[in-house]
Amino acid sequence: MILGIRTDKPESELWLADAAGKLVEVYKWQAHRQLAETIHLEMRNLLSRHESDLQSLTGIVGFLGPGSFTGLRIGLSVANALAYGLGIPIAGREDDHWFEKGVVDLGNEPREPLTPNYGAPVHITEQKK
Repeated sequence: MILGIRTDKPESELWLADAAGKLVEVYKWQAHRQLAETIHLEMRNLLSRHESDLQSLTGIVGFLGPGSFTGLRIGLSVANALAYGLGIPIAGREDDHWFEKGVVDLGNEPREPLTPNYGAPVHITEQKK
């Protein structure tokens, strides 16, 4: 199974495809400020509905942005950690066909960790003294 993770807006998405890349399900939920608390549970529920688990994943595709700073950071951190921990390929894209193109990219080398594209420079405030 191939897992897609899109967390650039309050309504988060998990995409699931079979090993050949055929889309099986797109699951959406209102994660908003509970994304970090809910993403793992929603992944487990999605996989169990298809009689799968994390160990059955053969690749991960992440949506790179642009979008929410915190949402992208959480979603791509989860994607990178899963790919690394499971020893499976990872790919990321930024356009409307991010999942389909990312599935194709899974077969290409090299596999670098995904980094978000926020769509604008990140604004970091100076530390208050």
